[in-house]
Amino acid sequence: MSLEIRPITEADWPGLWPIIETVTRAGETYAYPLDMTEAQARVLWTPPAPGATLVAVEEGRVLGAAKIIPNQQGNGAHVANGSFMVASEARGRGVARALGEAALAFARKAGFKAMQFNAVVETNAVAVALWKKLGFAIVGTVPEAFDHPRDGLVGLHVMHRKL
Repeated sequence: MSLEIRPITEADWPGLWPIIETVTRAGETYAYPLDMTEAQARVLWTPPAPGATLVAVEEGRVLGAAKIIPNQQGNGAHVANGSFMVASEARGRGVARALGEAALAFARKAGFKAMQFNAVVETNAVAVALWKKLGFAIVGTVPEAFDHPRDGLVGLHVMHRKL
């Protein structure tokens, strides 16, 4: 796989939107409105500095993205927050891991001291396992905070790691 991880460009958006739309509409991993519009998604996934969106591109095709932003404002802005999406046809190929490693490197270089995920759906076993492999720990779980379309009310993990 000749995967390139780099900052998003204007030309990448048409390749990223279908990934975001598919993941959002499935309703299994993000607490986004199921009918989120492309305009709403673009605002969420193209943050201003110090945030950034990294894309995973192979042969000109966007396979996934990582969004890194400050987790909080002001005195909490030293902790990064990350969001990740990978195209269904690219799963199991190491794309999420490559994006995770790149996001951690970006956050470290940008001066963040830690990274936190506020809402990892506990039934998303693949994501939970990957983040643990990349050094994240579950620091808490909010019970029944996510209404999964198949599993009903499930918890949301808060995961954290120092950089």
